Amino acid sequence: MIGVSAVADVLTHVLAGYVIGSLLSMRYEWMRPAHVTLVMIGALAPDFVKIELLLPDPAVSFLLGVPFSWAPLHTLVGTLIVALLGSLFVAPKLRRRALALIVVGVVSHHILDIVLVTATGYSYAVFWPISDYRFPAADLFLSSDRWPALVAGASALVVWFLNRRRSGARRA
Repeated sequence: MIGVSAVADVLTHVLAGYVIGSLLSMRYEWMRPAHVTLVMIGALAPDFVKIELLLPDPAVSFLLGVPFSWAPLHTLVGTLIVALLGSLFVAPKLRRRALALIVVGVVSHHILDIVLVTATGYSYAVFWPISDYRFPAADLFLSSDRWPALVAGASALVVWFLNRRRSGARRA
C-alpha cells in the first residue's frame, strides 16, 4: 500500500511544477494549460521511481532474469532519459519546446530534493552515473512531512487565483 507520506511528497512536486508552469505562462503568451501540464509531468518524473512500491526490484529481476533497479529513475541522467522519451509523444515540430518544459519540471524536482529534503545531511547522488557526489542539504524537511504539500497547495492556489484574475482582465 502506498503511504500518505509518499502521496504528500508526490503532491508537493506536482504542485511546485504547477506553480512554476503557471508563472511561466504568465510571462510567455504562447504557454497554454497543456504546457503547464508538461512542467508538472517533469516535476513528477523523478518520482516514477516509486513504482518500486508496486513492482519491487527483486520481482522485476526475477521476471527479467537480470539484475534490475528502479533507483536510476531518480537521478538527473535517468530523468533526462525519461524526458527525452516523453517528448517523443508530441508532434515533431513541438518536441524541443515540450522537452524544455519537461526538463524545467525535472530540475525543479531535483532542486527541491537536494536543497530541502533529506534526513542525513546529504542529498542523493543526483548526477549518478557521472558522479557519486552527494551535495550537502539544508535539511528543512523530510519527504515524509506533510506540511510542504500544504505550502505547495497554498502557493498553487494563490498562483491559480492570480492567473485567473489576469486572464479575466485580458478578456475585458
